Amino acid sequence: MIRLTSSKPRATRADAARNREQLLEVATRVLASPDAETSMRAIAREASVGIATLYRHFPTRESLVEAVYRDQVIRLTSGARDLLADVAPAVAMRRWMDLFGNWIATKNGMLDTLPTLIESGAVGHAQTRDGLLNAISTILDAGRTAGDLRPDVTAEEVAACLIGIFTVAHQSGHAVTTDRLLDILLDGLRPQKQT
Repeated sequence: MIRLTSSKPRATRADAARNREQLLEVATRVLASPDAETSMRAIAREASVGIATLYRHFPTRESLVEAVYRDQVIRLTSGARDLLADVAPAVAMRRWMDLFGNWIATKNGMLDTLPTLIESGAVGHAQTRDGLLNAISTILDAGRTAGDLRPDVTAEEVAACLIGIFTVAHQSGHAVTTDRLLDILLDGLRPQKQT
């Protein structure tokens, strides 16, 4: 007996994958915006999917936040290599700083859920830290080789500077912009010219 197979399940899988990606994209944007409504219903509505579709992919708010968090960390860690494939190391470092800033903004929208995920072990702080430091080291190493980033700076120092910048720049009452501070940091990462 010959059974005919339909391509419909593949279309459904592709559609489901597209819905999941759309939900992650919208959730990331919503969590990064201080003014957006972050309810599951609002995220589903903005993603143009039904609430049942959202819950099929992410049964709880925690599962959605965990997926966004993991997606952002992957983007940061793979982003270093991707940027270096396209631009010079100093430019890659500056663009990576922007990716880091987006992650920090998104993370701020997760503050109500993130501690539970860390406590349960769903999100590993040490793993995230190691991945981010490796991404920074990848760019620093390429910059040292190319001669456009200082050889005496560590990934830990760059990470500390970035955390400081994003902490200060987002406090109210400061007349500094994040972009300006990141540009100043990048200038400090460039080799000093001999006179």
